[in-house]
Amino acid sequence: MNDKKLIAITGGIGSGKTVVSKMLIAMGYEVYDCDSRAKMLMDNDENIKARLVSEVHPECVICGVIDRKLLAAKVFSDADALASLNRIVHSAVRADLSDWSAESDARVKFVETAILYQSDLDFMVDEVWEVVAPVDLRIERVQARNNATRDEVMSRISVQEAYDPGRMHPCRRVLVNDGAEPLLPQIEHYLNLLSK
Repeated sequence: MNDKKLIAITGGIGSGKTVVSKMLIAMGYEVYDCDSRAKMLMDNDENIKARLVSEVHPECVICGVIDRKLLAAKVFSDADALASLNRIVHSAVRADLSDWSAESDARVKFVETAILYQSDLDFMVDEVWEVVAPVDLRIERVQARNNATRDEVMSRISVQEAYDPGRMHPCRRVLVNDGAEPLLPQIEHYLNLLSK
């Protein structure tokens, strides 16, 4: 392996991205979790909060704390507000990921994201590992994890699958997480390909 690699772990809700990430962490790899980092950035970056107030809703930050319920209600009923929120958070996450990646000497690092193309993170990574699973299994997993109804889970799956990025990363690999085919040998296989 001659150069550093940043690899995205992506897939639909309930596919098992986090399982793959935890396995890689257990193997000693660094994984940037977009969801938790985005939440941390929103909670701690005063510039993001100021932009949310000015660009999304004037009352979405009260006494320095984001009112996530109000913010969610606003962005899910107003496409322009959602676009503004995404623009603010995605740019902050891209900058944070870039800093995080530069801080480490590790040759291979990973980034877990459910919205690879929506956030333009696909332009920052060298490979994409897409975790896939049958829809019924994904629904069962999310229902068990989130105490959600089948309709609620299907709604989220439909929204994710309706998005057409208009592009695909040139280096994509698939990890099947169907509960039958073991994940570890698949991960090890793709890791071995990195060293060739």
